[in-house]
Amino acid sequence: MASLPSIAINGTLHRLEPDLRKLSPTSLPAEKGFSYQRSTAAPESFSETPQPLTIQEALSFIGEGSRVEPALYVPLLQQCIEYRSLSETECIHGHIIKTGLHEEVFLSTSLVNVYMKCGAVDHARNLFEKIPQRNIFTWTALITGYVHNGQAGNGMVVFVQLLESGVYPTYYTLGAVLSACSASYSIEFGEQVHGYIIKFGLESATSMGNSLCSLYSKCGSLGLSVKAFGRIPDKNVISWTTVITACGDNGDADLGLRLFVDMISEDTVPNEFTLTSAMSLCCSAHAFDLGKQVHSLCVKYGCDSSLPVRNSIMYLYLKRGELDEARRLFDSMETVSLITWNAMIAGHAELMDMAKHDATAHKSGIEALKMFRRLHQSGLKPDLFSFSSILRVCSGLVALEQGEQVHGQAIKSGFLADVVVSSALVNMYNKCGSIDKASKAFVEMNTRTLISWTSMISAYSQHGRTKEAIQLFEQMRLAGVRPNHVTFVGVLSACAHAGMVSEAQHYFNVMRNEYGIQPVMDHYACMVDMYVRLGCLESAFDFVKSMSFEPNEIIWSILIAGCRSHGNMEMAFYAAERLLELKPKATETYVLLLNMYVAAERWQDVSRVRKLMKDEKIAVVRDRSWVNIKDRVYFFRANDRSHFQSDRMYALLEDLLDRAKRLGYVPYKNADVSDDEKEEKAASGSTLHHSERLAIAFGLLNMPTGAPVRVVKNITMCRDCHSSAKFFSILTGREIIVRDSKRLHKFKDGRCSCGDFGALV
Repeated sequence: MASLPSIAINGTLHRLEPDLRKLSPTSLPAEKGFSYQRSTAAPESFSETPQPLTIQEALSFIGEGSRVEPALYVPLLQQCIEYRSLSETECIHGHIIKTGLHEEVFLSTSLVNVYMKCGAVDHARNLFEKIPQRNIFTWTALITGYVHNGQAGNGMVVFVQLLESGVYPTYYTLGAVLSACSASYSIEFGEQVHGYIIKFGLESATSMGNSLCSLYSKCGSLGLSVKAFGRIPDKNVISWTTVITACGDNGDADLGLRLFVDMISEDTVPNEFTLTSAMSLCCSAHAFDLGKQVHSLCVKYGCDSSLPVRNSIMYLYLKRGELDEARRLFDSMETVSLITWNAMIAGHAELMDMAKHDATAHKSGIEALKMFRRLHQSGLKPDLFSFSSILRVCSGLVALEQGEQVHGQAIKSGFLADVVVSSALVNMYNKCGSIDKASKAFVEMNTRTLISWTSMISAYSQHGRTKEAIQLFEQMRLAGVRPNHVTFVGVLSACAHAGMVSEAQHYFNVMRNEYGIQPVMDHYACMVDMYVRLGCLESAFDFVKSMSFEPNEIIWSILIAGCRSHGNMEMAFYAAERLLELKPKATETYVLLLNMYVAAERWQDVSRVRKLMKDEKIAVVRDRSWVNIKDRVYFFRANDRSHFQSDRMYALLEDLLDRAKRLGYVPYKNADVSDDEKEEKAASGSTLHHSERLAIAFGLLNMPTGAPVRVVKNITMCRDCHSSAKFFSILTGREIIVRDSKRLHKFKDGRCSCGDFGALV
């Protein structure tokens, strides 16, 4: 057993307790020339716990110039690390100098380490420079300290100086410098260190292999990470966990799960970190059955009580859609961390995107809002992940009121300064149709990323604010931010919306020639959209022919809509035949074709399209719309009379339609995508009350006077509903916002932000 540290007082050595915090006046020896009394009062009872000494009091027992064992200072310095106390570290440092032990390399190295742990980087470096004979532990303490304090680059520089001084690094030193490479994402320097490791035959060490695997993963090179893992002769649980986590971090969940299965096959027992990573991979790969088996392993190895593991299990069941099981796990947790709350909120947000039915999606969204309120009531404070997830939920629900409340909470908490939260806020206001508030939130951002700029440019484009979109794009370029292909989709879309041919051609060329971005289908779709809006159908078809790849169903749909709009049915039918050759998979594409053939009363073509839908097993998407009012979501179907306000809604609609006809509204014929063709023929000659019309009527009846009406629709608006909504905005003096599956329509004073073309596609 190692001997305890001792102190020499008047020539007599006295052994000390391992932790000086346990020292008290009653436990110190009373020798000749040494006495200590904190209080003259006698203790009230023998069971009274002696009061621990402070560092200053402990140091006071050591007379200057006395012979002191260096190990005495170890527990004192450890206490400084625990409390991150720079002042007390300096006090001990001064005392060491006074006792003449400052030339002890062991103590100087300990001081370098403590200064670094207390964040006093300059103190540590100054002391390091004054040490006459440094050993490898001193160098390693400095390198590790730089990494600990976020100065990985300086740690790498020190490592080079170490080699130049002729000192040989230890495994721990090499691990520290590899951590520095990981922290600074310096794969080039890491590869040089790797070469050094190979040169001196150190690669076979498990710790080295683990560090190299982690380095290459952090630098985004999964292939090299897996290769480094493969060269480890004696793999331990850390090795397996590192490579499995690397697969998750680099987007290869399938490989990560295969490695996890290999690990279990080789009888390596996973720890809670391995199981958490495996569960995360199951979520990413949607391997829910395997996830349940991993859950069983968590129980088998006794890790299911670990909070991170329980969080990952709960998140798996959320992703699987098993809300009751996820909620049971959540409610059974004795300790609920902020990570747990965030997992529940984010899980419900993802369920909204994955849900096959609108009612299910909105149920998940409402549940997420409830979770966010409960998080506030729990006493925990939301973080940037909480705010970004709930703002995403508000976007999906078009819940502007709730989004504004979250905005206020983010301001109070200080998280609005985070670029992730502020970007989510801009997106929320845009999705809710409030472009002015989105613009204000963007202007107030402290930091802007490429995603922030691109989101705002796209928002302006969607709202028909072409001038602002182009101005913002130019400001972005002046700020030195390099646009990507998504940014150019927003710019080209803005040009197309305004029919700015020369500007669109200019930016199309800038994208290719100045930024080296090769056009993709979305860029070509924007250009075709522009030509057909202007009625330049020949130019549109010529542009399609010049493409280096075959057009997809989106481009043919745009051409069909443009030809119909400009009365060139011959070209429309030609585009329709090309579209049918692709055997499209989108139900809405068939709705477009059906509407065109119904309007032309070409019933044989209607039957042909319907047969193709059956052959291709195209599911019928039922027309649904919804409105969010005061934390409640109200759903509507086409011709829905089940609502408690149906009589008032239909009466209002009939009144509005009659008044609209006097202003020039003419109903269009539309195809109702039903299973009964005869029913469709009968319906095509009359005006259907599609779901968005009913939702608009309900909003007009229940929203405050003058307030905008916000509606979400699961498929695209038809021409008739689009036309009538323009007249409704005139007759009611209201702003009517409809977000369908393709775009946002903002009706105001008889105009729509889509330029009236959106309803044709």
